[in-house]
Amino acid sequence: MNATAPVSPSSKRRLRMQEFGLAGVVLLLAIILGTYGWHDAAPGRPNTFLNPDNLIDGIATPMSYYAIMAIGLTLVIITGGIDISVGAVMALSALGGAAVLQTLPEHAPAIQVLPIAILVPLLIGTLCGAVNGGLIVGLRLHPFIVTLGTMSIFRGLANVLPAEKTLPSAGRQLPKAFTLDFMRIEIGGLQPMPLIIMLIFVACGWFYLRMLVAGRETYAIGGNEEAARFSGMRVGWIKLRTYTLAGLAAGLAGMVSLGRFGTASTSTGSGYELTVIASAVVGGASLLGGRGTAIGALLGTLVIALIENGIVILRLAQEYRLVIIGLAIIIAVSLDRLGSMLRNR
Repeated sequence: MNATAPVSPSSKRRLRMQEFGLAGVVLLLAIILGTYGWHDAAPGRPNTFLNPDNLIDGIATPMSYYAIMAIGLTLVIITGGIDISVGAVMALSALGGAAVLQTLPEHAPAIQVLPIAILVPLLIGTLCGAVNGGLIVGLRLHPFIVTLGTMSIFRGLANVLPAEKTLPSAGRQLPKAFTLDFMRIEIGGLQPMPLIIMLIFVACGWFYLRMLVAGRETYAIGGNEEAARFSGMRVGWIKLRTYTLAGLAAGLAGMVSLGRFGTASTSTGSGYELTVIASAVVGGASLLGGRGTAIGALLGTLVIALIENGIVILRLAQEYRLVIIGLAIIIAVSLDRLGSMLRNR
């Protein structure tokens, strides 16, 4: 067996069909919400759903954190693992970045600010991901148990290490070169930088899984770990690399959140784990391993984001959000299981 061979044509067809199906669901939701938006809009006012403010600030920007982390989590799920610590890693990364940036002058130049603002959260997230991978590989523990423990540890560190619950501290502000001039830069009256970063990361995830040997190794481990090991692949190293990349994705989400809000708190990313897992699973990542795509993760996140935005537009109680996300996970896993049973037959 050549474990680094490309995904089989039949698997590629299934993945493409899943992506087309998700795109159809996105289109259907957009048509429904857009139609209601015309009805809901006041006379002379733009469509409450289709207006640019809602599409960028109401949907694209909030979903950027989830999509970035969903792509990292998809890599982990493809290997047959799971990572429920992503929200805590995001919080720790954002707080670490805020702690360093608040020591700089408010009007510090971009050449000094941006490398720190970008690298510090990414390094913290990468380190947390490496800890997850090292514990899973080194101790041979189940990923759920390890990341459940590290989720508590990372969240605890996020609460203990900062001197205050919210950073920057009272009377301080983050450098404007990062918040106003970079993350909140306006183009046509909108602030698209989180969307741009998300799309770049999606492209990187697609390239990693489809074009690199590392991506093929990821699929090989999820498809059959023993066969991958017997073919000479370093399974432990590949798993460590995958969890490290998932941590890097969470660190990037923390950086985006910090730049958008100009602040980070101990509650940053709280509860994001459920939404990120739902986005990856709805996007076609199989919890049994061996299947998932970056485009699918993006589409799955978009489905969840449209549902959440629809709750706002339809003026429904926010409590329905958790119910719908839970149902989405159960339905997606059930359909995946049913499809596997039919293929086996």
